[in-house]
Amino acid sequence: MRNTQKDGRLSSVATAMLLLKSFTDEHNELGIGALSRHLGLAKSTVHRLASTLLDAGMLDQNKETGKYRLGLTVFELGMLARRKMDIYNEAKIFLRELREKTQETVNLAIMRDDSLIYLNSLESPSAIKVRSHMGLRLSAHCSAEGKVLLAFGAPDDQARIIAQGLSRQTLNTIIDPVVFADEMKLVEDRGYATDYEESEIGVRSIAVPVFSGDNDVAAAVGISGPVQRLTKRTLTSYLPALTRAADALSTKLGAGPRYAPPALRMAK
Repeated sequence: MRNTQKDGRLSSVATAMLLLKSFTDEHNELGIGALSRHLGLAKSTVHRLASTLLDAGMLDQNKETGKYRLGLTVFELGMLARRKMDIYNEAKIFLRELREKTQETVNLAIMRDDSLIYLNSLESPSAIKVRSHMGLRLSAHCSAEGKVLLAFGAPDDQARIIAQGLSRQTLNTIIDPVVFADEMKLVEDRGYATDYEESEIGVRSIAVPVFSGDNDVAAAVGISGPVQRLTKRTLTSYLPALTRAADALSTKLGAGPRYAPPALRMAK
């Protein structure tokens, strides 16, 4: 027996998507009547869907004509998808080159909903290497990539992460809010972040920021590996290659040179 309630929900979602797709360059504003004819649905049904999408910011309404148009939320989602896809595609060649130079695992990460997400991870060719966390949501405060994204991101993001509580992942994790705030200032001043077994015992990493065309931090590029191979001196010796890769990716994304942090300027 079919679950009609579930089917109804799915049908409503599908219809809402069709409603949004009704708008085109030629027909960027549509009234309930036009939407009703286009979708083949009763005006009352279309009005209900339009009201829901309006409340969600997916639609906007012309106060003078009463007609609907695509809302700011649709634009924001589209730009987010485009920006992240650009980063992923543009970063591939730089990540491969960086792995060849260092022979260590290289990562590309972003922040989403206060969590760290690895968009790409190219593993080291060595037999002993760190595991990939690609696609997983991880705590941002204890990883090199997460620290970079928080240090160069909006101050509100840092404050929110601290307010939520800095969970301990290992004995090396920074959990004191004051010490963490100092760490953020240090990362911003020097242009890179490190993770000395703060997120996982036996793993060290280093990361630098990548900037987008609007000169906001868009991602972080990092190198990670086992402590047996990556001493602190070895890790920091990779900084010039790491920062040149991030600088090249930032340039590809249209970032202005004045936003390059100290580490990037030092590597040139």
